[in-house]
Amino acid sequence: MPRSHKTLPRLFVEAPLGAGAQLEMGRDHTNYLLTVLRMKKDEALIVFNGRDGAWMTKIVDDHRKGATIEVVVQTQHQTPKSDLWFGFAPLKTGRLDYLVQKATEMGAGVIQPVITRYTQVQKLRTDKLVANVIEAAEQCEVLTVPTVADEVALPDLLSNWQHEHGLRRLILCDESAPAASPERRLRDLDGLPVGLLIGPEGGFSDEERQLLLAQNFVIPISLGPRILRADTAAVAALAVVQAIIGDWR
Repeated sequence: MPRSHKTLPRLFVEAPLGAGAQLEMGRDHTNYLLTVLRMKKDEALIVFNGRDGAWMTKIVDDHRKGATIEVVVQTQHQTPKSDLWFGFAPLKTGRLDYLVQKATEMGAGVIQPVITRYTQVQKLRTDKLVANVIEAAEQCEVLTVPTVADEVALPDLLSNWQHEHGLRRLILCDESAPAASPERRLRDLDGLPVGLLIGPEGGFSDEERQLLLAQNFVIPISLGPRILRADTAAVAALAVVQAIIGDWR
């Protein structure tokens, strides 16, 4: 997708957006615009809220206790929300930040932490995950900001799957599967809602894998002949799904 107004800073806001609206910036946004970016009155930036598209705005008050911006003109229409559900076993800080950012860039609609036996981090700060999602959306012109769900244990996820997700298939990246291209298995799912599940470092336990493969909605795929780190596997799997049955087409 061509970049729009790529020289202008981009900022995510919660407020509704429309021509002529004036938005009072909170402390964090004011500090970012006036101190970090050193912006001044009448300078322009792009804002978005995940609902109303992207808009060019200008700073009309650069008071450091609370800057004000005015919404001028829409620069991009809102894109439809992605239907791709993405589940992963949380990693340690740093690689976890990377994984969440890349899932946002790759078009996940829901980002779901899943707690497994070998998960490295059992308790997450959802606000930090959301901050990483927003940062990635700001940097890469993502207009449909993914929803970050609270962590869920793998058995609970599976037992509630059909009640919560209906006919959605769950694509399991199974490192124990024979090495093969996932293309044929994915093409069989074309037109169906799907989810994608990445396991932890060290993989799923034998009991977890048996539980997963026993579900009629789980579709195991291989990611090839090499063992991938969890964050690498996430990017590879998202790319494959988007290219074969997703929105890259």
